[in-house]
Amino acid sequence: MMSTWTQCWGKSALHQVYTEADTNCTGRVTVPALWDRERETIVSNESSEIIRMMNDGFAAFSNGDRDMYPEDLQSEIDDWNDLIYNTINNGVYRAGFSTSQSAYDEAVRGVFKTLDKLETRLSDNRYLCGDRLTEADVRLFPTMIRFDVAYFGAFKCNIRRLIDYPKLWAYTREIYQMPGVSDTVDLEIYKRGYHSKSPLRNPTGIVPLGPDIDPNVPHGRG
Repeated sequence: MMSTWTQCWGKSALHQVYTEADTNCTGRVTVPALWDRERETIVSNESSEIIRMMNDGFAAFSNGDRDMYPEDLQSEIDDWNDLIYNTINNGVYRAGFSTSQSAYDEAVRGVFKTLDKLETRLSDNRYLCGDRLTEADVRLFPTMIRFDVAYFGAFKCNIRRLIDYPKLWAYTREIYQMPGVSDTVDLEIYKRGYHSKSPLRNPTGIVPLGPDIDPNVPHGRG
């Protein structure tokens, strides 16, 4: 990401991109950020919005061979998105940054209740909405590929590992092995980032050596 900012915008840090878009910006900077080169501003920094933009807003520049939000599946996709965001994408953070036992317990139980549901769903379906890869799968994948190297240890989401879910782990490996996806993934960076020094989560800043997982193992899903 750093080299991309430097090459495209001549920036060395993301906060410089935000202040380029708004000189009065003093808030927290986050990724992803979609930049408009012609207007020289940030279009959006909300991942769910950017996914929709990439799916249909740039249709004229794609080969149009895949619709990630097809009309006949939109209601089902929305239902999965709501569940996954609240209990998985955001759930792991609610667990990791909990300051009370009860809040932590509630968040972690929610994470694993949904993981159990996903395992059952993928026992009879290739993807969350049947035989088609959709936006719901795209929104689930980043948390799944980070789960064992980041959230399991750093955020104490440790009832089970992702690799303890055979269907869900194979599904995650399948998406990882799709063309271009692995280029966006760096497990070592995730591990170092989530185990960075933090007064609340990791006061010593020690980064664990494990776990040793390999998403390149054949997924066996056809």
